[in-house]
Amino acid sequence: MAVLAVVLVSINLRPGASSVGPVLEEIRIGLGTSSGVVGILTGLPGLCFGLAGLTAVALARRVGTTTGIALGLLLASAGLLLRAVTDSTLLFMALSAIALAGMAVGNVLVPAWIKAHAQTNAVLLPTLYGTGLIVGGTLGSAFTAPVASISGNWRLALGMWGVMACLALPVWLWLAGRERADAPASGQPAPEPTGRITSSPTAVAMAALFGVQSMHAYVQFGWMPQIYRDAGLSASAAGAMQALLSGIGIVGALLMPTVIARAAGLGRWMIAFGMLLAGGYLGLLLAPTTLPWLWALFLGIAGWAFPTSIALLTARTRTAGVTAQLSGFVQPVGYALAAIGPFLVGLLHDATGDWDAVLVLLMLTAIPFIIAGLRAAKPVWVDDEMAT
Repeated sequence: MAVLAVVLVSINLRPGASSVGPVLEEIRIGLGTSSGVVGILTGLPGLCFGLAGLTAVALARRVGTTTGIALGLLLASAGLLLRAVTDSTLLFMALSAIALAGMAVGNVLVPAWIKAHAQTNAVLLPTLYGTGLIVGGTLGSAFTAPVASISGNWRLALGMWGVMACLALPVWLWLAGRERADAPASGQPAPEPTGRITSSPTAVAMAALFGVQSMHAYVQFGWMPQIYRDAGLSASAAGAMQALLSGIGIVGALLMPTVIARAAGLGRWMIAFGMLLAGGYLGLLLAPTTLPWLWALFLGIAGWAFPTSIALLTARTRTAGVTAQLSGFVQPVGYALAAIGPFLVGLLHDATGDWDAVLVLLMLTAIPFIIAGLRAAKPVWVDDEMAT
């Protein structure tokens, strides 16, 4: 049941966000609004994931982690279904924000739930979760536009992700009910450190690593196809490069939790990720059409830092409570950067008229990426750092 629950929730925490971009123009026409207004939708995921994620830990303390996840899925399902049938731009935006807020709650609380239920699945459940996140995001990007094209209905293409989220809801509602029924017999929870999460250098480094990686992910999802097209690739070829970058991320999600569980440290991995990140952008700068697949491959492997960061939430904590605190700190910071990054890239591109300055600055961010990664990679417990 734990495996089923994690698979169902993980694949539903991204499609509601990644499905908007492929049909953005159809949404604009359907709602009868401007490109600027509907373009706000592209920045909503990072903003909502950051702001709503800050409230998730407090919600879990009031209602329990499992019930919190179930409520998040309920919000996501309702928001995704209802936004597909409204003709109001304002209501569409509000319902999108509600759906994204529900996903944000899941983002923060699912790692803590895994920590509490993974005694015999210490690698399996984190692997399924990280893989499900990437697969779900890829499904949203890959299938929304074709469904809209075949059916001639962008509302159906968006609404189907709400239906898919509903499939996860009964399982989590059942688990929440069982958790409440078993609560009196569960005994006293293990004591947790009373220090602030920000007193842990490892937690701060993980937030920085997650933030830089998330910023790159959103920049790549939003702008990389255009960078390739401006360099001379066709739209289909640019889309294939984006698909390669996303697809290679699934390999990392399957691999990295096992690496973390077995390796004494991850320093070499972090250095390699940083060098590949810089190398991918350097290739896009100097020879974007010579070996375009190689630069996408470099950036895709560097993106393995994302499933690594997600797996570290459980691997660097002793208790579910600290996992929740760590997740509730790391992810909002990361998604705040993710919301800002694509916007700043667009401004810089408009100001300079080309992608050179953007790519140079993105290359330079490999430096803080490696510094944060090396600190986060150390095999220490966040719980212990909070207690000192």
